[in-house]
Amino acid sequence: MQALRTNVQSLRGTIEVPGDKSISHRAVMLGAIARGTTTIAHFLTGEDCLSTIDCFRKMGVDIAQNGTDVVVKGNGIAGLLEPQEILNVGNSGTTTRLLLGILAGCSFHACLIGDESIAKRPMKRVTEPLRMMGARIDGRDGGNYTPISIRGGSLQPIHYTSPVASAQVKSAILLAGLMADGTTTVTEPIKSRDHTERMVRLFGGEVITNGLSVSVTGKQQLRGADIYVPGDISSAAFFLVAGAIVPNSEIVLKNVGLNPTRTGIIDVLQQMGADLTIENIRNEETEPLGDITIRTSKLKAVEIGGALIPRLIDEIPIIALLATQAEGTTVIKDASELKVKETNRIDTVVSELRKLGAEIEATEDGMRIHGKTALKAKEAIVDSYGDHRIGMMLAIAACITEGTVSLKHSEAIAVSYPTFFEHLQVLC
Repeated sequence: MQALRTNVQSLRGTIEVPGDKSISHRAVMLGAIARGTTTIAHFLTGEDCLSTIDCFRKMGVDIAQNGTDVVVKGNGIAGLLEPQEILNVGNSGTTTRLLLGILAGCSFHACLIGDESIAKRPMKRVTEPLRMMGARIDGRDGGNYTPISIRGGSLQPIHYTSPVASAQVKSAILLAGLMADGTTTVTEPIKSRDHTERMVRLFGGEVITNGLSVSVTGKQQLRGADIYVPGDISSAAFFLVAGAIVPNSEIVLKNVGLNPTRTGIIDVLQQMGADLTIENIRNEETEPLGDITIRTSKLKAVEIGGALIPRLIDEIPIIALLATQAEGTTVIKDASELKVKETNRIDTVVSELRKLGAEIEATEDGMRIHGKTALKAKEAIVDSYGDHRIGMMLAIAACITEGTVSLKHSEAIAVSYPTFFEHLQVLC
């Protein structure tokens, strides 16, 4: 149980949030199946990304880590070795789903297991198309839940029409497609984040994008690359919201990733009227980044749904808090994907914010938030339920809450932002 800061009078200063989780995972994975040395700077040292490193080390990949600097010595797609141990993905859904895509093309047996949360997250959305390509997969509920056993090998290309806009599904199939005979295509209902496509190109591979369809040809030879990981905009989102809603605040966030498939949180802040500026944009051909300044803002309610949802799916918990401080009723819809995250984030966000006096209600595919509401708590005990994004949202909520607030399972925050409380202390 951790006591949270409440009734904060001001947040001011400059911070650099940790490296992007999605990019850190992919840099290690593609470095492991490329030929040559890959150097990664500003790598996220959170537990999820360390699980990815551990899994590839167990498959014989030489990976050296010194803080946020990582060096991967890859031996090509065929260079992975059959693991002698079970591959433990920890709490990482990205590790699980993308690793299954790579293992689908490896002619050996592997078994994946994770923590209690991973054991509840659906994997059939990945295992079904990988079976269509020729991988042999088994697990609980027909391969829908871990533990999952997989034996890969010779893969056939497919054109898969995904029922959901999911970068993890798309990436798993594309990674398998790099090892298939022929061209593999994934078509999505709405464009999801495109880190895998950008990074395959950085490693010398070819990816063809045509509207909502993405294609790769198998048997390409990837080459080691030098990668700088921008700050994770999903982590920056917590301090962007904090800067907008805590009185007398001005926060500068340096080197934040600005990939257009991920900047939905910025769009929402701007639509709500936030005082936000972006400067020093660079690196636009690979993974763009820049510096964001946010100041205390007068906010108005908006409706969030449709094509915007995949661009901010991970930020919805903190957007719900933002909406409590906006004039009017904010509606979040088309977000049923929240139900299969680390927790059912719709129900969890609603139940925990209500403890602080928020006027919020769950809907079938999202939530309705009524504002502007002053948050108050006599002696509230809130719970992350082991979900890092819920934990950070509640810590920011406490900043504008009158009273005392304690957080259960605060350790979950280390999954993606090990220095979160240190940065909050700096700004206070």
